[in-house]
Amino acid sequence: MNDIINEIKIKNDNDNNNINSNSNINNKLELPEEKNEKEKTKNYNIKYNDEELNELRFKKAIKYDKRTYCQFYISLLKTKHNLFFTFYNNDDFNSKIIKIDLFVLEFAILYTVNALFFNDDTMNKIYESKGSFDFIYQLPSIIYSSLISIVLNTILKFFALSNKGILKFKKSKRKNKNIDERKKNLEKQLQIKFILYFVISFIFLLFFWYYISMFGAVYRNTQIHLIKDTLTSFALSLVYPLGIYLLPGLFRIPALSDPSKKKIKLYKFSQYLQML
Repeated sequence: MNDIINEIKIKNDNDNNNINSNSNINNKLELPEEKNEKEKTKNYNIKYNDEELNELRFKKAIKYDKRTYCQFYISLLKTKHNLFFTFYNNDDFNSKIIKIDLFVLEFAILYTVNALFFNDDTMNKIYESKGSFDFIYQLPSIIYSSLISIVLNTILKFFALSNKGILKFKKSKRKNKNIDERKKNLEKQLQIKFILYFVISFIFLLFFWYYISMFGAVYRNTQIHLIKDTLTSFALSLVYPLGIYLLPGLFRIPALSDPSKKKIKLYKFSQYLQML
């Protein structure tokens, strides 16, 4: 547990060092008459990661977000798509180990939830089709299992991911408000959340193991169908975000290109679409 928190703290310290190292050197070398000009422009040297840029308010986004549509789309994939978020996004403040654990656990959830939808009607259909896989018949259960899995994964991510809490701490650190106290509170919150995550995930895995073992013992001839359902659900969970994340940029980029008050609603609508 402490190793995970230390990993996140190191990433946070490295990020803050990257933000402040150049400014500290310049502050030592600059002449007195340059200080006022430096103070005016210091807010423009803040470095944001992808998630911070995506959640900026409209006025700040106009100043700091200079990305193209393609760059914004890639940032959504990195921060929200399960595959890219787990293995490609290294700029956030989440533990890599926990992200990989979440990815594996998602597959286990899909496998078990799909098994829950196998009932007598499903068995009769498999018998009537002589063991062939009927994709159309299985499609509703595949969709339902995917939705249930999304809900369960959202709950687990709430306890497992630490990025939002650390980003809030970074904001408070810039304002220099009770930094030490906030740091201690953050560490306590992360410890509690990680403990809850591991407890909940362990309970889930015990239930999955028990149910799948019983299912396999009773329905020995349906394992191939279950695996096909699970793989289809898993593939669906990886494919549909590729289309959905094309939408927010269609509203965000035009809104930022014309910094008028009329575009604020357009910008906020794009942020709502990001949450899908």
